[in-house]
Amino acid sequence: MLETKDLTIRFGGHVAVNAVSCNFLPGTLTAIVGPNGAGKTTYFNLISGQLQATQGRVYLNGVNLSSLSPSARTRAGLGRAFQLTNLFPNLSVLENVRLAVQATQEGKHLRGLNLWSIWSDHRALTERALEILQNVALRDKQDATVASLPHGDQRKLEVALLMALDPDVYMFDEPTAGMSADEAPVILNLIRALKQDPTKIILLVEHKMDVVRELADRIIVLHNGTLVADGDPADVIASPVVQQAYLGVAPADKEAA
Repeated sequence: MLETKDLTIRFGGHVAVNAVSCNFLPGTLTAIVGPNGAGKTTYFNLISGQLQATQGRVYLNGVNLSSLSPSARTRAGLGRAFQLTNLFPNLSVLENVRLAVQATQEGKHLRGLNLWSIWSDHRALTERALEILQNVALRDKQDATVASLPHGDQRKLEVALLMALDPDVYMFDEPTAGMSADEAPVILNLIRALKQDPTKIILLVEHKMDVVRELADRIIVLHNGTLVADGDPADVIASPVVQQAYLGVAPADKEAA
């Protein structure tokens, strides 16, 4: 279980996230929604360690992660896609994913990559990397350098690296942002597939309510850094206060929503 307890951060006199307490269970995809400036990405940053909380704690499986760096939290089982963007921009797509697969094996106390060993020892790493690239529709670009990829392919690679790390918690912050209508379904299908694993927790920040309706098992709503709604997607979306104040839907538009 992932848990945040009274998670808070202040920037001077501004409280960006205000005492947010939530539990997230395996086998559940939780969508985090709210207007721009609501604190969604800041909340993500506090969980993943990009920001240090003013007060409050983050727990994963009962272990307090609050004092850990982002990389240490990743090793503990938190995975956030954007942290891995352009991990090695001058290496190939395949090399990036293969290194992430290696890091996962080392984290599980298996033998890592020995540069002096024979190539056959690396075969399992390469095969796993190629399998992941096939899943994210990047197999045909395995030899391209990361820096040369268009934006949509870089987003696919972020998900590939995250899959290679095999975290307990997948954190997606607007995963289809900037992607074309043809590219976005690849990422959404990957998230659908990840949902089938009952051992994984998925957190999703997403502005597209059609995506939220389809994928989410639960919705939490932030406004001015405060948790204002939490529950079943249909109930949360139907709430007049959420529709009017936080999702930008006027009462007259309720049925259309």
